[in-house]
Amino acid sequence: MVLGELLPNVNELFEWKGLVGPHTWYEFNKVSLMAFVSTAICIALFWFGGTRRKLVPVGVQNLAETGYLSIEENVSLAAMGEEGRKWTPFFATLFFWIFFINVWSVVPFIQFPATSRLAIPLFLALVSWATFIVAGFVKQGPKYFFSNINPSGVPLALKFLVIPIEFFSKYLLRPLTLAVRLFANMTAGHVLLAIFAIMTNELLIERNSGWYQVIFAPLPFLGLVAFTAFEMLVAVLQAYIFTILTAVYVNESVHPEH
Repeated sequence: MVLGELLPNVNELFEWKGLVGPHTWYEFNKVSLMAFVSTAICIALFWFGGTRRKLVPVGVQNLAETGYLSIEENVSLAAMGEEGRKWTPFFATLFFWIFFINVWSVVPFIQFPATSRLAIPLFLALVSWATFIVAGFVKQGPKYFFSNINPSGVPLALKFLVIPIEFFSKYLLRPLTLAVRLFANMTAGHVLLAIFAIMTNELLIERNSGWYQVIFAPLPFLGLVAFTAFEMLVAVLQAYIFTILTAVYVNESVHPEH
């Protein structure tokens, strides 16, 4: 039962036992623990990477600077141009926190991404939603709420149709799609890893006879290894997609003409 015990029960995707205060409003479970540890890792990375800086970065400083500059180039500048530089701290924090909380999916004996619990993606989506709305309001004032859903060049006769669609798309659908995309991808990855781990455990460990074991047992194990590597890629990719879309939404809020 070695491999079978490495992965949490698939049912725990939907209900985790509380470590503190189970079934109360202040319940603290494994998802909460992963969120706090991921936050601590983010703080430690940039704290130690930003203190005692050397001219030629090494170690943690090199990792922090490389990550920060990558987000600045591939997210801030790519989505917002030069104005995006001042947003880099926020985007870097968002990316690395999502990445660290995703990467638990490949950590031995845990192998569960907290983002496969819908509350976490919803929280992140609300942060993104609040950010681009506040950014637009600060930049444009109260007119932001109408100018953002009233595209120029639309005939007056069509505005009654276009404005509700734009309102629904920009203010309601965006946070929903951000949350569902992250949740669905990380949940699917975890379920696939669980399936291959169970198959490997059954064929490679539990059963000890039969010609089919010699032939077929390595296949789910190879699949488990391959999907573990793929899940690591998905953890990075989903963090990037969430962050770049947030940057695009912020840019549209502060520059509606774009």
